[in-house]
Amino acid sequence: MNPSSNLFVIGPTGAGKTSLGKRVAAYYDLPFVDLDQAIEAKTGVPVATIFEMEGEAGFRQRESACLDECSRQPGVVLATGGGAVIDPHNRQTLRERGFVIWLQVDVDQQLGRLEHDHNRPLLETEDRHGRLVAMASARAPFYGEIADLIVPPQGHGLAAAATATIELIDAHWRRPMRAS
Repeated sequence: MNPSSNLFVIGPTGAGKTSLGKRVAAYYDLPFVDLDQAIEAKTGVPVATIFEMEGEAGFRQRESACLDECSRQPGVVLATGGGAVIDPHNRQTLRERGFVIWLQVDVDQQLGRLEHDHNRPLLETEDRHGRLVAMASARAPFYGEIADLIVPPQGHGLAAAATATIELIDAHWRRPMRAS
């Protein structure tokens, strides 16, 4: 069963959006797109290089253009970068073009998952915990604004999160429609 023409996975960095998105895409037999990987394929350079050369503002412009392009594909599971929701136009695009799944994660889980990851420009700081807390505080309202489905933090790993997500999506689509 394909619950929507598009499924968009949003959430903080290190939440597991790409890994979860791939599993959801396989379950529903849909193609999967990781937005950061699509940007890298389009530009031919890593996201970190874009940040270094063009700053965050330049990256966000590229991100918005790529999101617009990728979200026009019918029947796709798309994992965004954690900051894609900052731009109001991106939020509108996600809300209008698909079913939005907010994959939540707590800061301790993020720190554990990102401990050896040094390819995230916004986390190149001595105080990663503080940066993650600040990013969560700033972005959570945006995630909540557009989420059709919220997947709370899963303490049992990615497989459990994927199973829970699929069950929540399927349950959402089995609900009877309200009479107009």
